[in-house]
Amino acid sequence: MRAFAAGFAVVLAVVSAPGPRQTGATAVPGLAWHESAPGLERTEFDLPGARGGWRTRIVAVRVDPNRFRFRLRARLSGARPAWTVDRAPESAVLAMNAGQFSGLAPWGWLVMGGREIRPPGRGPLSTAVAWDAAGRVRWLAPSDIEAERAAGRTAEAIQSYPTLIDERGAVPRPLREPGLGVDAEHRDARLAMGSLPDGRLAVVITRFNGFGAVSPALPLGLTLGETADVMLGLGCRRAVSLDGGLSAQLLVRERGRTLAWRGWRPVPLGLVAEPAADGGD
Repeated sequence: MRAFAAGFAVVLAVVSAPGPRQTGATAVPGLAWHESAPGLERTEFDLPGARGGWRTRIVAVRVDPNRFRFRLRARLSGARPAWTVDRAPESAVLAMNAGQFSGLAPWGWLVMGGREIRPPGRGPLSTAVAWDAAGRVRWLAPSDIEAERAAGRTAEAIQSYPTLIDERGAVPRPLREPGLGVDAEHRDARLAMGSLPDGRLAVVITRFNGFGAVSPALPLGLTLGETADVMLGLGCRRAVSLDGGLSAQLLVRERGRTLAWRGWRPVPLGLVAEPAADGGD
């Protein structure tokens, strides 16, 4: 474990070391970002894995919310969750599973198409992400949600946990220290969303990469604290974990081809991004 921690620290230091900056954004040195679509970029890189020389691959996406509209999509088949990224509409350039789930129901605050479907959940380590009709994004701590509800401007919203980077830009202590209400040592596949300094969103999915290109989508990988470190290394100021493990899935449509990192478990709710009708101007 100490060897892994040391290796992870070295890689994170390289990822987050000072380097060239892009206009209005923090650049991550050493990573090649590829344009998937105007306003959407993707990169991949490897980190040391947990045990036995296993490795974790990071797939990261940066997306300009001014160019896209984010919408939640629900899907049940009888009494079973049935949404996967393969159900994303052809117009979507980005799709992922959204939030956390309790049985069939999404956990916490949920707004779809301007209608509140579920009230806010209770949880000091939760974060809500809300979009208005113009596509503007708001990151909300639990104490901020009631004011946002009262404003009546929310078109889409999800609430998830645990928070990886809070409103102060800090990683919550329970993610670092065992015994504070979070399993700080559990390793799993991860899916996370963050906010970059220029307002873009960052989405990260992790994949077990112990056998290279033939590696199966196993629920192995990073702790929550290590996931927070990855989000910090990518320049995020806020970040929250979405449902990982067997549920974690991501789809990117990239100039005529579809890239998908599928999960093993369908979910009741997905989040998709489609080009804005006005072009984001």
